[in-house]
Amino acid sequence: MRDDEIQGRLREVNPWWRAVAAGGDPCSWVTHDRALRDRARHDLGYRSDILDDVASGPVDDKLVVLRGPRRVGKSVTMKDAASVLCGREDVDPRQIVYLPADGMRAKDLRRALVLGRDVTRSVDRNGARPRIWLLDEVTGIEDWTAALKYLRDNTLVGDDTVVCTGSSWSDTADVERDLLAGRAGNGACRRTRLLLPMRFRDVLAATRPELARPGPLPPWGLQSAEARAVADDLELHVDDLDLAWQSYLTSGGFPRAVAEHAKEGMVSQSFMEDLAAWLHRDVDHDAPPDSIPRLLAELQHRSTSPLNRRSTAEQLGYPSAQTFDVRLSRLMHSFAGLWCHQIGDAGTRISGAQSKFYLTDPLLAWLGHRLRAGLPQPAMPSLTEMALASALAVTIDDIEPGRWMSGDTIGYVRTGAGNEVDLGPVPVPVAGQVVRTTPLEAKWVSHGWRTEARVVEGKYGGGVLATKNITDTGPSTWAIPAPVVALMLN
Repeated sequence: MRDDEIQGRLREVNPWWRAVAAGGDPCSWVTHDRALRDRARHDLGYRSDILDDVASGPVDDKLVVLRGPRRVGKSVTMKDAASVLCGREDVDPRQIVYLPADGMRAKDLRRALVLGRDVTRSVDRNGARPRIWLLDEVTGIEDWTAALKYLRDNTLVGDDTVVCTGSSWSDTADVERDLLAGRAGNGACRRTRLLLPMRFRDVLAATRPELARPGPLPPWGLQSAEARAVADDLELHVDDLDLAWQSYLTSGGFPRAVAEHAKEGMVSQSFMEDLAAWLHRDVDHDAPPDSIPRLLAELQHRSTSPLNRRSTAEQLGYPSAQTFDVRLSRLMHSFAGLWCHQIGDAGTRISGAQSKFYLTDPLLAWLGHRLRAGLPQPAMPSLTEMALASALAVTIDDIEPGRWMSGDTIGYVRTGAGNEVDLGPVPVPVAGQVVRTTPLEAKWVSHGWRTEARVVEGKYGGGVLATKNITDTGPSTWAIPAPVVALMLN
């Protein structure tokens, strides 16, 4: 891109600069911004707090890498942060530089940060002031981390706040080596963050605010006295929570999908097609468009068992298991899929064992059924297992950032008798010590749960069985309704 093209893009997407120059309201752009205007059409009041420290905290040298799937609201979250910053008395709006990086190359990115500082140089009249760089969809640029590394090391960008977002991931990117090793600021903020679809607690707050939402518990405390109190308190509301859970398993957590389902009773065909188009672009762009519905339907169907990659590849018509593995890797790097490896008693992965593969949002499991005739409808028991697995994985990554991307959040366990525990204990750090998460089995049943509980008891002496609507905290393995477990994990 030429300098004038980059400058034109910067001026176009930073309307608060023009407002300040004209003596107007630097926040007036909010009513005309397309991303915020589109959200208003499907707005139930949900707002992510993932960039609140950037919007309201000190303007320092922090660097934040925010990743997540497309259509989840990363750009909207950036715009929300920009609107808060524009209204702060201690921030000149010309310190805020928003840059959508679609179509750029690494050299364009380097030049854009140079030109962005130059076109806002009037803010430095009484001394250099740090900038707040909001770099949207930058992570797909080849060598983007190397470009930022150079700027953080050799220019004033090293003193600025930098937020980078992305839905895809360049194979040449190395965030830890290029950006986190001494270049992510001196503060204690979380440097890598995930913005994933709304959790069950968020959906409940937006769609059924009258239902109780007890405070979350740590994943090693699902059989604590606090957990028993929560389960007992919510037992009277279990039928309402069960209906809310089934609604969540149908709508998923993408904000627009939640709003459409709440207002119209179902997610629109157009949004389902948007999701399929995103995945086709990022996962299987060389195949016919119907490859994505078929792929997701097959993965959802097999999600409760270890995935035989060779037979699945043959079922889907891929030429080899290696070709299929590429699609699975792309699903994971697009934040649409999540590995659940087999783990041993120490909580570490068993090399060579088959792994389970979960879709990260319930709505993705419905794409096949909704978009291609003849593909089966997902079943609530398998959706429940998938949703609880994702909830636990997010919780563990919240405690120890980076484990989601490394595939080291959750794991299933095989017992000596050949049975499985869906989510076995994994180690997590707590106050300088290591504790293990509570064993968790997902069985969406209304009776006969004790038979399933014996598998967990035989392996660990106790744990939690996530049921449809049964609460029983008397035996060594507790029965707690799945929506209550999800609220605890959130």
